[in-house]
Amino acid sequence: MNLTYAYPRSRFEPTILVDLNAKAERERLSKAALKGFFKLVAAWKLRDEDARELLGGISNSAYYEWKKKPERTLEVDCITRISYLLGIYKALHILYGDQLADEWISLPNTNLLFGGRTPLNYLLSGGLPAMQIVRQLLDARRGGL
Repeated sequence: MNLTYAYPRSRFEPTILVDLNAKAERERLSKAALKGFFKLVAAWKLRDEDARELLGGISNSAYYEWKKKPERTLEVDCITRISYLLGIYKALHILYGDQLADEWISLPNTNLLFGGRTPLNYLLSGGLPAMQIVRQLLDARRGGL
């Protein structure tokens, strides 16, 4: 007796994951990631020090070089950080009007997660894990949870 189980048919097609360990993929994504990041920095009116910290604590000289010439290959950590931040940016613009979406990051927030601090402060102090958590929070809100 052969008991095989199968998932019901659906239209769901899994997304093919990008292999960020492959240099060719990082080369393909890096310039667009940096351009998007610097637009986000302008929209959120971030200080350069905060922007550098969000990228993982890069130096002043590296930051201004990246800003001037975004044609470079970023490391996995940096692309991941930028991906989370751009996802946060997108989710905010879906949830709120443009003005509030761009101010949200700098406004004190009473959500238990932030404890009265600004989301930016939370991101700066929590690094990559905090970016992931904020992204999940906003994605859950978008989904109606």
